[in-house]
Amino acid sequence: MPANIIEDPLGIDCVFSDGATIQFDLNGLSNPRLARDLLVGLVELIHPHGSLDAAGSVGHYAQSIRDMTRTLAATGFTGKARDLRPARLAEYWIGSSGLREGCTRRMLQAFHVVTGDLAADVAEFAAGRAFNSQGNQRQLPPYSEAEWDRLVQTCRTIVDESYAVHRQALAAAERGQHPRDGGWTPENLRWLLARLGPVSSKDFGVEAGCTQGAVQQRGGFCQASAEMFPTNDALIAYRLLFGAYSGIVPDGIDDLQVDDIDWAGDATILLSYLKRRTATESVTLPRHAVRLLEQWLSYSALLRSFADEHQRRRLWLGLSRPGHFVIGTSSASARMSVQRWVIRYGVKNDDGVPLKIHRSRIRTTHHAMRDTRTWAGQGRATIDPNHSPDVEGDHYLSAPTSSQRRAIEAIVEDAQHDLLRRAHPPVVVTEEQTVALVRDYPQLVSTLALEDTVIAELVGGARDVFVAACADQLSGLHGPKGKPCPARPWVCLLCPLAVFTPRHAANLLRLKAFFARQWRQMPAAQFMAVFGPYSQQIEQVLDHFDPAVLAHARGHVTDRDDEMPLRPEESTQ
Repeated sequence: MPANIIEDPLGIDCVFSDGATIQFDLNGLSNPRLARDLLVGLVELIHPHGSLDAAGSVGHYAQSIRDMTRTLAATGFTGKARDLRPARLAEYWIGSSGLREGCTRRMLQAFHVVTGDLAADVAEFAAGRAFNSQGNQRQLPPYSEAEWDRLVQTCRTIVDESYAVHRQALAAAERGQHPRDGGWTPENLRWLLARLGPVSSKDFGVEAGCTQGAVQQRGGFCQASAEMFPTNDALIAYRLLFGAYSGIVPDGIDDLQVDDIDWAGDATILLSYLKRRTATESVTLPRHAVRLLEQWLSYSALLRSFADEHQRRRLWLGLSRPGHFVIGTSSASARMSVQRWVIRYGVKNDDGVPLKIHRSRIRTTHHAMRDTRTWAGQGRATIDPNHSPDVEGDHYLSAPTSSQRRAIEAIVEDAQHDLLRRAHPPVVVTEEQTVALVRDYPQLVSTLALEDTVIAELVGGARDVFVAACADQLSGLHGPKGKPCPARPWVCLLCPLAVFTPRHAANLLRLKAFFARQWRQMPAAQFMAVFGPYSQQIEQVLDHFDPAVLAHARGHVTDRDDEMPLRPEESTQ
């Protein structure tokens, strides 16, 4: 089994899905009987039975076992889990942290599922509402658009410039020769580094036939090393930019290996990564992330060729400084180096102070900035399969930037306005008489405050556009107020100012034929997005006409583009 209880000394032995192993020693606790019962529950929470699949996560539960047994023993409890009572548990949980309460609750629940030994009221109490909130419940906001642009642009500049310099250094190395034979030239320094790897100035001097002091005095070695191999600054830029492009969790990015990259064609990568609090996941990278990863593999290829077998498998390799070979990590010192990188390159927040880099916040911003058109129309666009809808709503969907909030509000307002307009039937005049218009459509007359002169012009044709008569072309529904309406002919079909009369039947049929031609040449999804609402509305309008009128109008329709006022890009022939 991936997790086993060790009886003597008491502990637990874990094997995770990535092959990592660890043991936790719980020997010497004041109440080993309760500790063992909690371990029985913990085994059920570890992969493959549960979702725990990392040493750090299991470590929290081991610490919670120590804390619970020690705290309860101090109050005089030395029994097993079956001897617990709700009052004693309540006393412990109220005085503990949210993390300790959550871990011990879950272990007791799992223990009861396996053994059924908990008292009924204790099992119900353990499954009830927690006393303490767990973790930081504060909403993690995305970076502002200006901060995001500054961060991405800085990373992009460093990435492009460092790779360009690296390519130039490789070309110079091909033209060089050994410094003993050709002299101390930039090309010869790069030639030797390409064969020695990321050596120190002392080792370089030995191979070049001079002392370490001479290497430093002649100069050029550090610059040549920085150009031939990825520096720590470039490594940070690549990793931050990859997170911004892909939206992968930070710990997944940290632990990436070359074997995790699965090429599915020339321009598609299926990337597998390990999310530490769950298990292995995979994602198809967007195109710009694929290109970035491809560039990084090329950039780090020379350095990777000098690494040992274990290091060579790691995706992120870099030099902390020229002549010192290290592997990029996610330790506290690495986080400090990122903040120093921010200060060094002048990345500022909106208040003008150095931007604080939080890589989980980069992931949040990636999803906040993501174009929603890439969502495939599911009932709920999944951001992370490990998140509930509530978590996704709290951490992603309810944290838009200011401009995104304004855009969302504008979309909602437009949608509501469209719904109201579509709720009204099309205004079709079946007889060219003012009296009929007033009788059949009093709501239009009252809403638009039409005068007798305007009604006469509508019925008589003085206000005709292509497929209808317009109650007020200067109303500004589709353009600036006071200017003639710039809308395309089919937009009138959904406009509340349009009035359709029998004299418009031929043009309506021409427009219907135009829709049919567009349907034949456009993808269905694109057609529905552009012409769908209008093609449906034209059927409703034509249904109001006398069949004899439509039959007569069809004789004047030739099904050609020159029948309509089209722009060149709208042509179908």
